[in-house]
Amino acid sequence: MNIFSFYKDGKALYCLFFIWLCFSFSSLYATNSISRSISFAQQFQVQGTISDGSNPLPGVTIAIKSKGNSATISDYSGQYTLSASPSDTLIVSFIGFKTILVSVQNRKTIDISLEYDTTTLKEVKVNAGYYSIKESERTGSIARITAKDIENQPVTNVLATMQGRMAGVSITQTTGVPGGGFDIKIRGQNSIRSDGNNPLYIIDGVPYASDPIGYNQTSSTFPSVTSPLNSINPDTIESIEILKDADATSIYGSRGANGVVLITTKKGKGGKTVVSVKATTGAGTVTKFMKLMGTQQYLAMRKQAFVNDGLTQYNPWDYDINGTWDQNRETDWQKEFLGGTSQITDLQATLSGGSDKTQFLLSSSYHTESTVFPGQYMYKKGGTQLSMSHRSEDNRFKLTFSAGYNIQDNDQPAYDLTSSSRYLAPNAPALYDTSGNLNWENGTWQNPLRFREAKFRSKTNDLVTSAVLSYEILDNLVLKSNFGFTDLRHEETRTSPSTIYNPAYQLTSAYSGIYLNNTDRQSWIVEPQVSWEKEMTFGKVNILAGGTFQSQTTARLYQFGSGFTSNDLIYDLASAATVRVLYSDDALYKYQAFFGRINYNLQDRYIINLTGRRDGSSRFGPGNQFANFGAVGAAWIFTKERFLKEISWLSFGKLRGSYGTTGNDQIGDYQFLDTYISSGFNYDSNVGLQPSRLYNPDFGWETNKKIEAALEVGILQDKIFLTAAWYQNRSSNQLVGIPLAGTTGFQSMQANLDAVVQNTGFEFTVRTQNFNTQNFKWTTSLNLTFARNKLISFPGLSASPYNEKYRIGEPLNIELNYKYTGIDSQTGIYLFEDINKDGAISFPEDKQSVVDFNPQYFGGLQNQLSYKRWKLDFLFQFAKQENRSYYNGFAGQMSNQPARAADSWIKSGDNAAQQIYTSGYNEDAVTADYLYNQSTGSITDASFIRLKNIALSYDLPLGTKSTQCQLILQGQNLLTFTKYKDGDPEFIASGYLPPLKIITAGIQLTF
Repeated sequence: MNIFSFYKDGKALYCLFFIWLCFSFSSLYATNSISRSISFAQQFQVQGTISDGSNPLPGVTIAIKSKGNSATISDYSGQYTLSASPSDTLIVSFIGFKTILVSVQNRKTIDISLEYDTTTLKEVKVNAGYYSIKESERTGSIARITAKDIENQPVTNVLATMQGRMAGVSITQTTGVPGGGFDIKIRGQNSIRSDGNNPLYIIDGVPYASDPIGYNQTSSTFPSVTSPLNSINPDTIESIEILKDADATSIYGSRGANGVVLITTKKGKGGKTVVSVKATTGAGTVTKFMKLMGTQQYLAMRKQAFVNDGLTQYNPWDYDINGTWDQNRETDWQKEFLGGTSQITDLQATLSGGSDKTQFLLSSSYHTESTVFPGQYMYKKGGTQLSMSHRSEDNRFKLTFSAGYNIQDNDQPAYDLTSSSRYLAPNAPALYDTSGNLNWENGTWQNPLRFREAKFRSKTNDLVTSAVLSYEILDNLVLKSNFGFTDLRHEETRTSPSTIYNPAYQLTSAYSGIYLNNTDRQSWIVEPQVSWEKEMTFGKVNILAGGTFQSQTTARLYQFGSGFTSNDLIYDLASAATVRVLYSDDALYKYQAFFGRINYNLQDRYIINLTGRRDGSSRFGPGNQFANFGAVGAAWIFTKERFLKEISWLSFGKLRGSYGTTGNDQIGDYQFLDTYISSGFNYDSNVGLQPSRLYNPDFGWETNKKIEAALEVGILQDKIFLTAAWYQNRSSNQLVGIPLAGTTGFQSMQANLDAVVQNTGFEFTVRTQNFNTQNFKWTTSLNLTFARNKLISFPGLSASPYNEKYRIGEPLNIELNYKYTGIDSQTGIYLFEDINKDGAISFPEDKQSVVDFNPQYFGGLQNQLSYKRWKLDFLFQFAKQENRSYYNGFAGQMSNQPARAADSWIKSGDNAAQQIYTSGYNEDAVTADYLYNQSTGSITDASFIRLKNIALSYDLPLGTKSTQCQLILQGQNLLTFTKYKDGDPEFIASGYLPPLKIITAGIQLTF
């Protein structure tokens, strides 16, 4: 019997479980609720403002000593109000500041100034998923950034907010086109499959599928297909935690194999209702252009190529040098096609408030961004976030609800003009003729602006909702459940109208075409839990147990239409002469798990944490659907020991370690079944089916074994705080396609490969409190990662089709290259080891030199300064890495080259950097140039230090505590220091628009 049959009807189970849980809560609440209202004589309202001496502090907790239910929180202007008696004492506490006691003494107005305290930072509670834990007591590896870091960045993608800020987390932007994606790796690549390395994203307790929603035929603007992560609005995020090691991730089982990204959205705060409005506007430009040849350099190269080839006259089609094109015209095509300015506008409004029992927050945002390409293109994004929290009078019942709805509308050119801007001859004709129409120069060239007629359009509607209900049945015994629902609907098109062709061809709309992608994804999740904690004489125990029931449906339809009666009808498939279904599926994914955690803390110095999870996935065949995962973590806070009490400079010290296993089922749905798809072709008036996959029910889970050891040290009352960690992850039982002989009719069959991939590394973080006075504060944070990825074993590698892609003992992300040895001083031809010895060339067996494109190390350096009403925050990101230099075909052809190619071999004895020019008639030079681009000669240093982000703000003195006005100036990718000469060193995809340099200015008003 299929283990998932018991909740075959997922929606029915969801409803029944919700009704049962609500009934249980209602019964318990009715039974246990007792009126505890006590009228205190002489009570009156106390109000005031909480500040750090100069700036108001929102979110500060003000409680009455010995009255646990009497508490409030300061609002956005730092103001608070609560009922108190003359003899009461207020307890004022806030993360990062010293907790103080204040006597009421008949005062109705009490303004309070808090003093910054670095020692409290380790008492911050971090989100670990199903539970939260003090920073000082955690046994796992968790990195964290907060809204303070996120709000300083003019970015639209959640992954961009983390770049350079977390040790062990490598994030690379894949395109500078608005709405483009990012690539993330948490402690390296564990799976041989490129699509099996995504982390798990959790938004307010709800899993958010990060699988691409785009299609490679419609997302042609981007190097990678459209990612759903653009739907997450960074402005709504309160904090992001990254779970990295086994102790932190194993409670998520198979879903945490590649790390977990926990996203917590902003919630309302008690106090008076507060309105906040923020508006920013700015501009984006390309960070760096490649230095290309000018007209005279270019023509000299072209002419020399003909001389080298022994040609005495130019061909009729050599328009650039035979006099057809102006020999004195010079156009910088990079500035022409990529030199525009992207206009960026952001509007955001937030309404929040409530009492100490019920809080709410409602926010809306709107973002628009044009492109640097010529033409009118726009990326628009808007959304609404609602959050509500409530707790009962006795604090036993708690309810939190949040919902976010975001819409994206992206209109971009269907072709990236970056490549055209680099290869086009600098003396090519003008883009427009004297009448303002596209200039085709009598058919002598293909005007790149013709692609403006081709459009890429996408629309995405994304809903994420979550609810958390909890009830404290008995003291410290809590029944809790998470509920979540997501709904994503995505439409994407790319057109190719006949108007992109030269009018001289006289092509009609019958040659027009369109690709369409419709993707819908819905999921629901229910996670009942029970937790109990007890502090006893022999230690503190915390126990958590729960289950997960999740269902996700994905429907995809990829179509192609061609042959339209008019280009005006290109978006109407019914008007197409030919319509083909390229791919269609309706997949159901079910996931079930049971998890548990036991945490034991002895004397606040010895801590052990045990987690376990039993996972079930519908992606595996019968008998292989379930697997067990678990971990153990331990910590010793050695500064609590008596023998270290006398060391005054050592304020905190902790040793921690963990070991455990996680799994991976990121292989797609129905991989174990023999499936069929539509062929898309008619046969005897019927559309046939064709087999798409072979049956193999025997493969199972990938297994990832993780181990970590770390040291945390605080010096001088934690003014200097250091963390050093070593980790090792080994992923085995790899889920890959086993290659098959072509005679089977299939390229591969899904199976487990007995290969082992290992990731090891060292992570270092340092936080220093440089200055801390009433008017001036300065903190510095540094993170540094040394990571190494290695293929440990791969039985039968040499005889498999993977033998030209991987090497034992080397990283997965390598390229095998020919070994470049220089230029033959007599012939001017590139030389390569082994290839040129006997004059014969063996493809690709001679490619044996390994080049590792993984960074040797990477990190970031952040500084935060404040002086009175001024605040400055800036981050430098850095990486030590290699990349391939830009390749634009052999030098001498009708294609522009990097300016460095001007140093070429001309005569015997020359010592040049570039081989002999050829117009295409020197076959040895053409072949050698092809080999050079796949050799070690084209590998260059792409290390960089970049001013990734800078933010400057000033609080205007308005003379009123209830209203605040802040002026904001922000920048992204402003300065880059690098030896790399071929554009942006951070960007690894050649021929696509790199990330932009962005500067924005704005104002935020809170009242």
